[in-house]
Amino acid sequence: MDFRSSEPPAGPRDEDALPATAAAAVKVVIVGGFGVGKTTLVGSVSEIRPLTTEETMTQAGVGVDDTAGVERSKRSTTVAMDFGRISINDELVLYLFGTPGQERFWFLWRGLFEGALGAVVLVDTRRLEVSFDVLGRLEERGVPFVVAVNSFPDAPQYPLEELRGALDLPASVPIVLCDARRRDSSRDVLMTLMRYLHSLAVTPEAS
Repeated sequence: MDFRSSEPPAGPRDEDALPATAAAAVKVVIVGGFGVGKTTLVGSVSEIRPLTTEETMTQAGVGVDDTAGVERSKRSTTVAMDFGRISINDELVLYLFGTPGQERFWFLWRGLFEGALGAVVLVDTRRLEVSFDVLGRLEERGVPFVVAVNSFPDAPQYPLEELRGALDLPASVPIVLCDARRRDSSRDVLMTLMRYLHSLAVTPEAS
């Protein structure tokens, strides 16, 4: 009887190869607090098999990681980075790097942000406070970013302008709703970032 091997094929898959028409690549970082959906977004939108560094959460993180609000649903966590890729069109490719959300892993940010053109900040309205330090670090680094409010089923909903005020965002910084589980929604977030970066390049004073 012929059995198919469960082992993955060696080497890159054909569908993972960079499109021959690609002329430009942009590095984008996906950031946010613990458990806001960064790994989900990268996985949903990536056209290649995403690289993840998720590990099962253990007792070692108790008292160290702030799991308030997600303690029942969060069973694993990113400990280094997530990586994915999406072609915006025939010529432009985005490389996506998802950062770990816990403060104890923030020392990795320096390397992940090296060469990044911009960032997406994912926000959970159940725990807006976990986004404050993330936004502050981006502003300190001078990294352009957009804010995407991840629509969790049990999360309270607020008008976007009310959220802008709560997060103390400048009027020029785009803020949008998204569902990180859906590829089309996540892609729209990335397109919002690309349009924002383009506007900054055309009119730098807008930043």
